[in-house]
Amino acid sequence: MTVPAEAPPSLTVVAPPVEGRIDALLEAEVARWSLVDPELVPPLQALRRFVLDGGKRLRPAFCHWAFAGAGGDPGDPAVVDAGAALELLHAFALLHDDVMDGSRLRRGRTTVHVDFATRHGGAGWRGEGRRFGEGVAILVGDLAFVYADLLMVGTPPDATDVFNELRVELNIGQALDLIGTAQARRDRPMARRIARYKSGKYTIERPLHLGAALAGRLGDLAEPLSGYGLPLGEAFQMRDDILGTFGDPAVTGKPVGEDLREGKPTPLLAIATDRADTAGRKLLDRVGFPDLADDEIAAIQALMTDTDARAETERLIDELAAEAVGALGGAAITADARAALTELARFVAHRDR
Repeated sequence: MTVPAEAPPSLTVVAPPVEGRIDALLEAEVARWSLVDPELVPPLQALRRFVLDGGKRLRPAFCHWAFAGAGGDPGDPAVVDAGAALELLHAFALLHDDVMDGSRLRRGRTTVHVDFATRHGGAGWRGEGRRFGEGVAILVGDLAFVYADLLMVGTPPDATDVFNELRVELNIGQALDLIGTAQARRDRPMARRIARYKSGKYTIERPLHLGAALAGRLGDLAEPLSGYGLPLGEAFQMRDDILGTFGDPAVTGKPVGEDLREGKPTPLLAIATDRADTAGRKLLDRVGFPDLADDEIAAIQALMTDTDARAETERLIDELAAEAVGALGGAAITADARAALTELARFVAHRDR
């Protein structure tokens, strides 16, 4: 596959109207609640910054191109609102994920729960700063969830059903991730199941279904769009796994090896465990320990390279992305949408952040 150097037009063309809709909504909410109490402004502004100061807008893009490909008007406010709702739902997931994982950085910035814990300490407030910071971050995430709902009011029943299923699947995937991490699971079926439900389905398949539903064509497009979305969703998460283990912190915005310290069950880790010798498995037993040292991370990286776990994961990503593009042939969508989705598949599979 040809690797795009930067975000392709099929992605960047979707972002401005979606970001404008989110900005208008949250600006109005900041103004409204500041009249109740000025102390409500910092959490709301934190949400606004979190959503607007980063992110690739992949979910709105997949929704947009399915909608346009099904014959919808690309400028329809309904698909812009749906894209904004998907971004706010994504913010909800990331905010809560950072609390659950105890992450200190997101996109190169201090995470919301750490930021508000620091504010608590600096102001000399009562209580435990950590609990305050985590509580604020959870509430900010909850607000993002509610605002996403508000943007979906009045959508057709098929679209509402898809959005509801997306939300359930997202939470089920997070539960699988927590359980798999706690149990130190290393098997491939569990790792791929987590990849599908925690990230793949809600990033690609369901946004595609949402766009088709908004255009009134979910019935004839659900199956071919799943044929594209499910394998590409897995490829998306596998690329995330590689970036979490081997990525450049200056590009990814989070410390190298963070997934190893958290003990995330990934196909990459499962493959390495299958192929490691006794000494290698002993090293991999350290995965999931927060005090995992930098030299241990380097040794694990070397093991994943030497066992060809990284190479096999890269091969799986290529195969899944090719399967996704091949499935587009069975979708009755416009040529422009097919080209855009093909371009997005290349970007998703080979991005560097």
